[in-house]
Amino acid sequence: MNNKVRYIGWLFTLIISFCSNIFGDDLIAGKCLTCHKEMSPGLYQQWYNSAHAAMDISCIDCHQAQKGEADAFMHEGALIATLVTPQDCGQCHSDEAEQVQMSYHATAGEILESQDAYLAHVAGGEPAAIQGCESCHGAKVKIDPSSPNKLSPKSWPNSGIGRINPDGSKGSCNACHTRHTFSVAQARQPEACSKCHLGPDHPQREVYEESKHGNAYYTHIKDMNLEADRWIAGMDYFEAPTCTSCHMSATVSLPVTHDVGQRLSWTLRPPISVHKDNWQQKRANMLTVCSGCHSASFANGHYYQFDAVVELYNEKFAKPATEIMNLVIKNNLLENPASFSNEIEWVYWELWHHEGRRMRHGASMMGPDYTWWHGAYDVAHNFYFKFIPEAQKYGNAEVNTYIDNLIKNDPMHSWLVTATENLKKDIRSGEMQKIYRKMFEQR
Repeated sequence: MNNKVRYIGWLFTLIISFCSNIFGDDLIAGKCLTCHKEMSPGLYQQWYNSAHAAMDISCIDCHQAQKGEADAFMHEGALIATLVTPQDCGQCHSDEAEQVQMSYHATAGEILESQDAYLAHVAGGEPAAIQGCESCHGAKVKIDPSSPNKLSPKSWPNSGIGRINPDGSKGSCNACHTRHTFSVAQARQPEACSKCHLGPDHPQREVYEESKHGNAYYTHIKDMNLEADRWIAGMDYFEAPTCTSCHMSATVSLPVTHDVGQRLSWTLRPPISVHKDNWQQKRANMLTVCSGCHSASFANGHYYQFDAVVELYNEKFAKPATEIMNLVIKNNLLENPASFSNEIEWVYWELWHHEGRRMRHGASMMGPDYTWWHGAYDVAHNFYFKFIPEAQKYGNAEVNTYIDNLIKNDPMHSWLVTATENLKKDIRSGEMQKIYRKMFEQR
């Protein structure tokens, strides 16, 4: 009986293969849909309600592979690949695919060689790195010839935004346009971004939710016109922006872009923030977004305040902490050889990678609690009462001289050795505020 079943299956596959040469991919497409409707009805229903289905784009149109492709395999008479990459999507969405390849999202997989990934592997372990880091940033997809779909279970499933695909392309379109619906409306909502943009080191979701933008969005979702073909803030909707409104969507004068860096003037990721290349134009791009709902004075006022917070973080905390850390390394003071095997390395890491980012991201998106309590407050506490004491423990003359000079002679830090009443007097008189005047100077 088993042999008979196998024979019938083989014969059916042969017939399908023969007929496909005559009738083309339509026959294969019909077979895909018939089978998946029964075997994976949720997947089928997602596709059935999608724009792809309305345009007669079927399974084989996206999953068809060419002979010689690393991840290609025979499945029910058709040569297919499980992965659908930006290169595949680019056959129809060429502009979007090109923009993605130029974006920061496409390079997110480069974290596999970063300190973040190193820390995850040595302090945590590979399973945590795979499910943690690689799930958001993307994995390098590995081929396993013994696997039914030729993809190694270590790297599949993976919809990381910077996934490194076997065909050489970078990224994963379904990180934002979740399969198999690939809904534009879904990708326009902040939840589409919140899989990755949240947590102690980059809490964009939390900052957005506490901001007036987020408050307005969640109380006016029904008014957001998310299904519209054209989606311009101030014209097609006006209650609130979402992540895509600011970073990707069309404005009155700018087209839609999938290059999410074209409206960012600062980089808020590294220990010390710097302006990005061509930052003036990128800021002008973002101000165009703001102008859909805000006056020029309102938008410029926001950047005036935001820039001051970034400069404050840089000058008061990031640059001195980085200099102290460099002196510790220069003087060979670290007791253990491996990175992150010394307490001061963890303290410094959290100072900029966690608290410092929260401070900067909070200011960038008008989140007051993250700018101060989860940001500057934690930065200050870490800097003064964790990082500096940890550096002083080494008893190194050069390190201690730098710290003593900073606290005694730098007006941003000398409050530590000044009487409280004198400090309050300086605040009331405005003298304390003058210390930070340069933070508000126009660059």
